[in-house]
Amino acid sequence: MPDRPDAAAPRGDGPREPGRPRGSTYEWLQRGLALLADGEAAAAATLLTRAHAQEPASTGILEALARAQYDAGDIAAAAESFRRLAHARPADDYAHFGLGLSLSRLGRFGLAAEHLAMAHVMRPDRPEYADRLRQVRATLAARQNPGSP
Repeated sequence: MPDRPDAAAPRGDGPREPGRPRGSTYEWLQRGLALLADGEAAAAATLLTRAHAQEPASTGILEALARAQYDAGDIAAAAESFRRLAHARPADDYAHFGLGLSLSRLGRFGLAAEHLAMAHVMRPDRPEYADRLRQVRATLAARQNPGSP
């Protein structure tokens, strides 16, 4: 479960600044996750960016933001968010997997392979980790040996 923001977060009672969503940061996170689940990744990323600005230490919000950015096609932003998540939670297999996926989409296959390998070592039971690692390693091999099948 994501980190719960500080109880002192704005609750939506009383006046709010223009453009600021109603509710607490935790409620923004919940709405962002619901939008993401409904396939509204760009809207989720917008809301989660605001939530992350309010609670920059929340790795739960950062993970949700990285997922939304990736699903919305903002791969460079997703890579940066997953990088920060992996730095904050180095033993988090999903953070390394997300970073590896993002880096591979950006064409940075060597670094992608490192993070995908780390995710796979942490969770060898996740077949998608092994599959993506194999794909990236195959791409690297093909680029190193362009004449071989």
